[in-house]
Amino acid sequence: MLVTMWIRSALAYPASFVLMLIGTMLMTVMDFVAIVLMFSHIDAFGGFSLAEMALLYATASTTLGLADLVTGSIERVGQRIRSGALDVYLIRPVPAFIQTAADQFALRRIGRPLQAGVVLVLALGHLDVDWTVAKGIVLVLSLIVGSIIFASIFVLGAAFQFLAIDSAEVASAFTYGGQTLTQYPLSIFGKDIVRAVTFVVPLAFVNYYPVLFVLGRPAPLGLPSWIGLLSPGVAVVMVTLASLAWRGGLRRYRSTGS
Repeated sequence: MLVTMWIRSALAYPASFVLMLIGTMLMTVMDFVAIVLMFSHIDAFGGFSLAEMALLYATASTTLGLADLVTGSIERVGQRIRSGALDVYLIRPVPAFIQTAADQFALRRIGRPLQAGVVLVLALGHLDVDWTVAKGIVLVLSLIVGSIIFASIFVLGAAFQFLAIDSAEVASAFTYGGQTLTQYPLSIFGKDIVRAVTFVVPLAFVNYYPVLFVLGRPAPLGLPSWIGLLSPGVAVVMVTLASLAWRGGLRRYRSTGS
């Protein structure tokens, strides 16, 4: 009901909504325009062709866009903690998480995954891949699993705000910053960064390792080529951690008077 209310509110002014949607799509497409301009001077980047880079970009942007659409509002929980507005969520017969994620639901955020979906279709049309059923399933699952991983990071960032109120930008470094990182081949970064996004903050499982499996490329750090198949398991771990962190944050919350 909360989501429906905010959608109806956004659609009450159709022209304004369309303009905001177009604006969102134009802002997000600039990242891909930069990649296209880069390939006007080179033939490959980190061993990836333009079509393969488009696949990386599209999967990274789609997964972040879907996660942002569903859970992006939760990053403002610090404002609610500071003002005491979170108290209202705790006395309603609806989980506070659902209320926090649904409040101020912004339908215009669908512009990012829509724009990335167009790039994804174009990339698939230009890729030279020996498609199999397994590769198709991995690619589709990566969009779902990657969205879940990004959503878990959104929630972990929100839970951290129960400790450090003004810390929304910390989560943004791993969500929006993570999307920027994962739209490029991790082979261009140092091994320490690759290890960090594999074993610490598993952003590499959002799209990079599944895309390597689809393209038939070896994984870095001597890891097995099938490591992308572990993405669903990584998503389960991230959801578990996010759930525990959110519950812990709620238990610690003592309203603004404490």
